[in-house]
Amino acid sequence: MRVRRFGSAHRTGLRLATALVAGALLAATAPAAVAAPLAQGAGGAAAGAGRGRPDAAALQAALAAIVDAGGSTAALAELREAGRTTWRGAAGVSDLVTLAPVHTDGHFRIGSVTKTFVATVALQLVGEGRLRLDDTVEHLVPGAVPGGELITLRQLLQHTSGIAELTDDPRFEPADEAGIRRWLTTGRWTTYRLADLAAIGTAMPPTFPPGTGWSYSNTNYLLVAMAVERATGQRWEQVVERRIIRPLGLTQTSFPRTSPFVPPPHAHGYFSLPTGPADVTLRNPSGASAAGSGISTAADLDVFLSALLGGRLLRPAELAEMQRTVEVRPGVGYGLGLQRMDSPCGPLFGHTGSIEGFQSALVGTADGQRQIALSYNPFDHTKGAEQQRAVLGLLVKSLCPVSPTGGSPAAG
Repeated sequence: MRVRRFGSAHRTGLRLATALVAGALLAATAPAAVAAPLAQGAGGAAAGAGRGRPDAAALQAALAAIVDAGGSTAALAELREAGRTTWRGAAGVSDLVTLAPVHTDGHFRIGSVTKTFVATVALQLVGEGRLRLDDTVEHLVPGAVPGGELITLRQLLQHTSGIAELTDDPRFEPADEAGIRRWLTTGRWTTYRLADLAAIGTAMPPTFPPGTGWSYSNTNYLLVAMAVERATGQRWEQVVERRIIRPLGLTQTSFPRTSPFVPPPHAHGYFSLPTGPADVTLRNPSGASAAGSGISTAADLDVFLSALLGGRLLRPAELAEMQRTVEVRPGVGYGLGLQRMDSPCGPLFGHTGSIEGFQSALVGTADGQRQIALSYNPFDHTKGAEQQRAVLGLLVKSLCPVSPTGGSPAAG
């Protein structure tokens, strides 16, 4: 199976919702990469009282490194274990004007973590017999995709459809600074319909024949959302709200259609331009839609992932399908709306996200007992490698802390 290599998260500093945002980060969570920092005491002080629990001071230092060494203006995170919050932290400033501190309960744009919500409701409908993973795209959304009779719902969810990435279109990825400034002035306020966005991606040549490769494409999830809407007769945002947000009490989570605002409190997102920082916090989210329009908090995301991996949202059969992954590179796989990252404490599942000014990671142990949600606001894009190391350091300390004697990481 051919695998297209990860590109940078922002080849020109601008994407609506990127493919595997922290591709290098996720690759780094493969056992060989994680074992080294663990063996060198990455847990060190992070181990707690013989129980393999991370130390709050170590986690705060790891979070601060995302800002200090990783070139972000802000970062916040929350760790949840066995159904309760065991640590939350913040670093940096909420905005570059007032220099106000970051709130640990701040809202943020979650980017492609939205996909996990969309995949979950699609699999709920599969469990109810209203959709089937082997249904073709032509059956689900007739006429939406050339050759759709050869592409299945499973392939959309798993990114093995071969359908092109709509953000390769110049409207979504300007080639130069002038294009970025046009997006800042007009492009970010454009309203898109779900079907129109999908048509941009499906009009491009396929990346490969269906089922013969893996390539991350936001277009896939626009089509999944269209299938959900056709099966339910409701907008996909309404379906997610009714099936996930309300039952779990995720009162700080929303999927706005066109509203440009992020609820307070929140950190601001910026582009770094030669003339100075450009605030990109406000934007019309319809250009990301079911691929990345969500807004949430670390607490809400942790509750969601715990419920998902703990079996509260899907039947065992559908959850198993969600966690059955295609190998993307050694130690990293992609299932049905979930990324898998192998680690010394077992496979970790979750998703990363990126949208202008915001990046996020939601990762947890396979049993749903431990999860961490992280949001950070990249600014200095020359520090990409340092940022990846800093984010990896926080994830390792949170999810795979070593024992005080340097033994095996605690599981779950």
